Amino acid sequence: MASARLKYLSLGVLVFQTTSLVLTMRYSRTLQAEGPRYLASSAVVVAEVMKILACVLLVFKEHSYSIRALNSILRQEIFHKPIETLKLAIPSGIYTLQNNLLYVALSNLDAATYQVTYQLKILTTALFSVSMLGRRLGVYQWLSLLVLMAGVALVQWPSESAAAPEKEARSAGSQFVGVTAVLVACCSSGFAGVYFEKILKESKQSVWVRNIQLGMFGLVFGLFGMLAYDGERVRESGMFQGYNTITWTVVALQALGGLVIAAVIKYADNILKGFATSLSIILSTLISYFLLQDFDPSSVFFLGAVLVIAATFLYGYEGKPPANPSRA
Repeated sequence: MASARLKYLSLGVLVFQTTSLVLTMRYSRTLQAEGPRYLASSAVVVAEVMKILACVLLVFKEHSYSIRALNSILRQEIFHKPIETLKLAIPSGIYTLQNNLLYVALSNLDAATYQVTYQLKILTTALFSVSMLGRRLGVYQWLSLLVLMAGVALVQWPSESAAAPEKEARSAGSQFVGVTAVLVACCSSGFAGVYFEKILKESKQSVWVRNIQLGMFGLVFGLFGMLAYDGERVRESGMFQGYNTITWTVVALQALGGLVIAAVIKYADNILKGFATSLSIILSTLISYFLLQDFDPSSVFFLGAVLVIAATFLYGYEGKPPANPSRA
């Protein structure tokens, strides 16, 4: 009974985190407000700081709230093992790029299209798992990857529109930028996730300590990216320009969402994760259409979305899929 409750609780958490992050990020990037819009590069940096603090608190809790033990474990595992720590620089840099790309994607795509297209990370994770970890996929898994590609292709199929040519051209250009950002994010997600999984399997260190190491490099890369691309605007109006309640909500969801998923994922089997993905896509579609009003679904989109949802379930049908560890 308790196990069933934990499963349904984990389903609810997975759906809430995935859907709320995408919708609030999309809303925050399209909201017409006075003054400058917040900088995506700044939001990525603040999220890294939040993640590091949250992981330090979790390690503190793991060691019975002992400051001495916390200080010892951080010095021993991070500063006294520089080679091990440096291994995390590669996935950290890729994750930082990915986080910035997600802001670009949701600035140019509606939440529903983004949600469906981003499921291509299943394909990239599977391919990197086969090449880097030597995993073998079953027949159903290979079939699901073909169905997945077909579904995403249908979702991106251009729909007939009565819009003005100028507006249609702007929309097409915007969609191209958004889709490109999602595709690069899918590749980076697959590679970084499998690379991080490989590192976790080669060491016995706590996942929270590993995430602190990731966060440290992510903070450095994030600051460098912010100063390189938005340095002038930061100097003019400050790092927190355009921040409001919605912005802080997006940052908190991005920072803590991965930690929450990492905590509940052990209670979620493949079918449950498939349900979570499906419900998240459906909720994103409904809210984009009825509340955000930035999405007009076509029959081709619905067919593609159904294929993607079916592929998600089919992928978990035979054996265990290669996990993409939640990078907190």
